[in-house]
Amino acid sequence: MNKPSPYGPDLDLSSYSRIDRGGVGGSSGSAPLQVIAEQAARVGVYLEGSARAGAYLQSDGSVVMGAVEEAYRDSLEVMSTREALSKHPWLRKYWWGVVPVDLDKYTALAELEWDQGYFIRVLPGSRVTLPIQSCFLISRDNLDQNVHNLVILEAGSEAQLITGCTVHPNVRRGLHVGVSEFILREGSKLVFTMIHGWAEGMDVRPRTGVVVEDGATFISNYVCTSPVRSLQTYPVAYCVGEGSRASFNTLIYGVGKAVVDVGSRIHLRGRGSRGEMVTRAIAAGESRIYTRGMLVGEDPESRGHLECRGLLLSDKAMLHAIPELVGEAQGTELSHEAAVGKISEDQIEYLMARGLSEEEATSLIVKGFLDVEILGLSGALREEVQRIIDATTSRAI
Repeated sequence: MNKPSPYGPDLDLSSYSRIDRGGVGGSSGSAPLQVIAEQAARVGVYLEGSARAGAYLQSDGSVVMGAVEEAYRDSLEVMSTREALSKHPWLRKYWWGVVPVDLDKYTALAELEWDQGYFIRVLPGSRVTLPIQSCFLISRDNLDQNVHNLVILEAGSEAQLITGCTVHPNVRRGLHVGVSEFILREGSKLVFTMIHGWAEGMDVRPRTGVVVEDGATFISNYVCTSPVRSLQTYPVAYCVGEGSRASFNTLIYGVGKAVVDVGSRIHLRGRGSRGEMVTRAIAAGESRIYTRGMLVGEDPESRGHLECRGLLLSDKAMLHAIPELVGEAQGTELSHEAAVGKISEDQIEYLMARGLSEEEATSLIVKGFLDVEILGLSGALREEVQRIIDATTSRAI
């Protein structure tokens, strides 16, 4: 419990509380359903009236919803990880199988103070055409919420998972630790989109590991454009199968005094495996953003590319891009591009000459920089993510 992460600010875990004092949103799991629904909608998760294949919703440590729509009963399982481990004892062999439990103090906390999390399994050959939605809400001030998720896509299956993380409107401070382990079987494909809607006093420590087998594809989209005190994550994907592929796409907008340290690493072990990383980061106010990326080519036919573009909106902000390429086999081809700059005066003047104020011109350029097209989402989901980004960045600018 004393092992810090090598990245990001170290946190004093004793400063958070697990004692239920009723809190701003009520006692554990008792935040009014209407409030939960409103907050979930902020991060693109709808409890009613939305086309989805299944849904999981957790408030603090309590499961509010874990259900599969009738049309997908034969394709999909959605439940809490506590229920899943009881129902399927064989899952124990995957528990902490990709993310080491002793990685740092945050994984240790997730094990010792486990607050459930979701289990999602897409059955062999099933194509789940509607998104699977999940949401984690913190309703008590100063709580540490520690979830552990497990996702398995069986051979030949395909799905989209959108996860939103948010807080009760009156929560000012807290910690969210989210451990997620993904297993993608032969020929499967998962598009995983995570959207954050935290508060200025929140600390966030996701820990993610992914195994990608033969011909499988894992696409991760990570979006944080709302205020947060600190965010540190460094997911790792292991492309172990022939023709396997992993892609990490990240959109970050740092405001206030936020410290954001995000990155990812892909090990290209399988024959002909592929890896891509694309990051767009904007540092405003006094925020400090670190964007890391590492591609490790372990197969002679592996290929990988890393791209990071950063935009500074303030002289008090800082943006540090850290691309790393490691070749461990002759023949691997790895490359990267990185650029950090500011908004061009010519762009501002061009837009102002067409009737926009300086603030409107800046907002338009920022929204264009956070191009949702890099996420590779389908129609309705792409539009919803764009709506959330536009709404959160408009409030932040």
